[in-house]
Amino acid sequence: MMSRLLARFMVLFLLSSPSFVYASQCKGHFVNPITDVCWNCLFPLTIGSSEIVKSSYPDTKNPSNPLCLCPTPIGERLGVTIGYWEPAALVDVTPKPWCMVNLGVQLNVTKKGLGGSQMPETDGRGAFYYVHWYKYPLVYWLQVLTSLGCMETEDFDILYPSELDPTWNDSELAFVLNPEAVLFTSPPARASCAFDATKALTSTAVNSLFWCQGAQGSTYPLTGFVAHQASPISTAALLAERVDFKLHRPPTPAIRDSIGQDWPAVCHTYASSIMPKDRYRYQLVNTLPEAHHCHPFGQSVIEWEAGHTYPGDGDNFGFLIWKKRNCCFL
Repeated sequence: MMSRLLARFMVLFLLSSPSFVYASQCKGHFVNPITDVCWNCLFPLTIGSSEIVKSSYPDTKNPSNPLCLCPTPIGERLGVTIGYWEPAALVDVTPKPWCMVNLGVQLNVTKKGLGGSQMPETDGRGAFYYVHWYKYPLVYWLQVLTSLGCMETEDFDILYPSELDPTWNDSELAFVLNPEAVLFTSPPARASCAFDATKALTSTAVNSLFWCQGAQGSTYPLTGFVAHQASPISTAALLAERVDFKLHRPPTPAIRDSIGQDWPAVCHTYASSIMPKDRYRYQLVNTLPEAHHCHPFGQSVIEWEAGHTYPGDGDNFGFLIWKKRNCCFL
């Protein structure tokens, strides 16, 4: 809680002061919801188990009953069970500390206790990136829907800046807090990720293989280090998925998910100790937006990454995270 309050204060203070610089030092731009967002990624739209607006993107299970009865402040009300994909978060992935890619600014933070200005060293084959996760209630802002139970309604906020996480650039400390990593970074565990990558290529990744992120690689370690960087975009996608997984972790999960079951289950959101990978997809919005496509978590970037980086951009990336929403539309 304290780190979130500190992050909010820092952003408000520093954005209101002249101590930031533009793209010459930190590439990125403020995301335009009209031109940068893939609105087709909102679909498929379902009522009960019936598709009202079809889509070529894979979907998750939906409630079979089209009707629901859910509690409200004035008592229970009858509604319709709907399913759609909600733009829920923005994610910066950058090698430069406090480079707010999706805001287009570089924060002037130099104190070591606040992320510092030194990037941890890698062996040349790997990479290290910082990650910032923002709450992004776009559907609520644009009033695309009117039922508050069917969208995120919290304010825009930085939920997680990795510069304030002491485990993000400290593999030993991360291992102490997540000792299960020794099991899931072993060769047999990594080999099982081939099946996850294959499933992600044709539909969605396998939730039970939580230590894998499909073709992107391993969920563990829960740090900003990647031992072997296949490509900058693939590494950036992996780290965005790692942070999503990390924010689902107990004892204080910061992200809650809906589930595709009949009421009363559809009336609420739930803490998931393991991130449901099949309920997430991502879209590149920075620095070169991919405004017409999105991709399930774990799906290979090989088919689309060409043309989305250019020399001199500093390997700064911004993603829009889409989350499946099942709810009772009242």
